[in-house]
Amino acid sequence: MTKWLGLPLVILVSVYVSLIFPMSRYLTARPIAVKLGLPPDARAIKMVAGDQRYLVANILVSNVLFYYGTLLEKDPRNITKKPEYFSMFKTLESVVKIDPYNMDAYYFTQAAFTWEVGRAGDVNKVLAYGMRFRDWDYQLPFFAGFNAAYFLKDYAAAAKYMQRAAELSDNPLFTTLASRYFYEAGEHELGILFLDTMVRGARDDKVRKSYQLRLDALQAVNRLDNAIKKYVLKFGSLPKNPDQLVSAGFIQSVPADPYGGTFYLDEHGKVLTTSGFVTKKDIRH
Repeated sequence: MTKWLGLPLVILVSVYVSLIFPMSRYLTARPIAVKLGLPPDARAIKMVAGDQRYLVANILVSNVLFYYGTLLEKDPRNITKKPEYFSMFKTLESVVKIDPYNMDAYYFTQAAFTWEVGRAGDVNKVLAYGMRFRDWDYQLPFFAGFNAAYFLKDYAAAAKYMQRAAELSDNPLFTTLASRYFYEAGEHELGILFLDTMVRGARDDKVRKSYQLRLDALQAVNRLDNAIKKYVLKFGSLPKNPDQLVSAGFIQSVPADPYGGTFYLDEHGKVLTTSGFVTKKDIRH
């Protein structure tokens, strides 16, 4: 029985050796900048690797890091060709499918394919996949939220990612960013619901007051925004300033900006404030 159990392993090793030696000679002859290549299908790797899939995933990540690090070194054989970003990305994409808990893969994917290559949308798909498994980790939604806001200008997605990061980390910074992105996306009611939850769950008084300030500001914006919609529905045009909303009877008075500024409307009817939703204390710091 032991003999028959060992036979598949012998065959597997024999096939591997028969492939790896010609491939090694081929790679040795290639210039450094084109040595990475594409990995086999992740499902096939998982099936063959079995319990060793975590080790295989680590090896694949190490290959990418070594390959990329080698390109950065000054080597006479190094050519001016660009790195194989596609192969690098596909390798790391395979890694997270083999081992979705491998944080090195997410870190490098975030670092190498957003700033350098401009593939933030693809990176966010990888990060979203990882969130299904690393459901305790605030870093993945933080990365995705940053990408959505900074690179993709998708503030609705950025707000939801930052909301998740805030809830997982209890970090006031992420709450601040989430509320800002809800505002930028025009998702005021979702932002109000989120901030209300954070106010009630905050354990520190200073943090609670900070959340409450942002909640009050978003509620004021929401009141103005709702009044603007009613104004447009009745008159067929945008109001020029918040005072017109009062004179038209849609609000009793222009709400105060909790940050000390004054609300006004831009040419598209978006509610803005002279404070920028930042306190004078924040500006000094």
